[in-house]
Amino acid sequence: MLTCNYQFKLKPNKRQVFEIERYLDACRKVGNFALAERKDWSNSRKNNVDRCSLEKEYIIPADAPYPCYKLQSASLTLARKDNPDLSSVNAQVLQQVLRQLDRAFVEMKSLNKGFPRFKNKYRMRSFVFPQFKTNPITNNYIKLPGIGLVKMRLSRPIPQGFILKQARVIRKASGYFVNMSLESDVNIPTPFPHGNPLGIDIGLNYFVATSNNELIKRPRFFNKLHRKLKLLQRRLKNKQLGSNNRHKLNQKIAKIHQTVSDTRKDFHYKVAHRLCDDNGMIFVEDIDLRAWSRNMLCKHNLDASFGQFFEILSYVCWKRDVYFAKVNKNYTSQICPNCEVHKGKKQLSERTHTCPECGFSCNRDFAASLVIRSRGLNAVGQPVFQNACGDGLSGLGSNLRLDKNL
Repeated sequence: MLTCNYQFKLKPNKRQVFEIERYLDACRKVGNFALAERKDWSNSRKNNVDRCSLEKEYIIPADAPYPCYKLQSASLTLARKDNPDLSSVNAQVLQQVLRQLDRAFVEMKSLNKGFPRFKNKYRMRSFVFPQFKTNPITNNYIKLPGIGLVKMRLSRPIPQGFILKQARVIRKASGYFVNMSLESDVNIPTPFPHGNPLGIDIGLNYFVATSNNELIKRPRFFNKLHRKLKLLQRRLKNKQLGSNNRHKLNQKIAKIHQTVSDTRKDFHYKVAHRLCDDNGMIFVEDIDLRAWSRNMLCKHNLDASFGQFFEILSYVCWKRDVYFAKVNKNYTSQICPNCEVHKGKKQLSERTHTCPECGFSCNRDFAASLVIRSRGLNAVGQPVFQNACGDGLSGLGSNLRLDKNL
């Protein structure tokens, strides 16, 4: 079974925008009520049996069952009969809100985290239509239950043989979008090791350094708009809560964040496709990126978003039949790729690798990518025919800048 997710931008009219916002408001109310019900039941079991709480008292019978998804779904059915705001909304959409809340509580218990948060009108941004009886897509329109035929920008054709299983309507700063989950009854094998190997080393000086001596500079996505974002956020704290001016300013800030996110993702896809050209195997380091987000360079690491890049790279490799694997990250920048001698720890300011044993010298990130490539080839059981000196790559100043044609 093959599943693909396609996202298209919607172009709703005023009536449809009103219906989408009404759906979001109904989902928010149902989710907050169900969350409050679960929190009250849990907190009522934490009070001391010999005294009352000084903060609040939960009047819930001792034999009251836990409000699980089954009970809350039954209560939702009864509430829809008396509440016209809920009865006019698709029932399956509201049930998906309860299912999502139930999954959140399961993860809360497994990860030992706190309760999920209550959502205001800004935090509830999407709702799901879990199934369709017939194909709702007609040319450039999609028929959503209760909303009608909504025009969308079909930026790419939907592949033949795929069936639409569910659709999620999302509200973003730049408009409304729909995420379609498409399924097809086919099996695609996982790519196997073949072709030219490529080792990749990531960093802040160069976003990507490859074993082909391609050094890709790291764009400063956040820094370009940081000054404007800082100015708008400074104005936001002086706005009155609930005012129209605060709402308009929040929209401007959200658009800036979305611009940064879209630009970063577009760059990641371009780099991933560029790396897959003329290569059959790609090896990267198995890094705990959560630790990188807590060090002294956390702002720059989060701006580069290496975790998202690895996910996109693995997907593009699978799509283009390129083998993708992660190798051990330990000492990749301390081992000489030519003689495999452990040189020792380098300072961050030391950007050139010079081996005291064989005299091999090259860029530090390029040397690490060669070590990563060698480890990847050893992991898949293929011999390393060429060492670092045999690659015929001697330059240290080969800087590659991505353009729009990448």
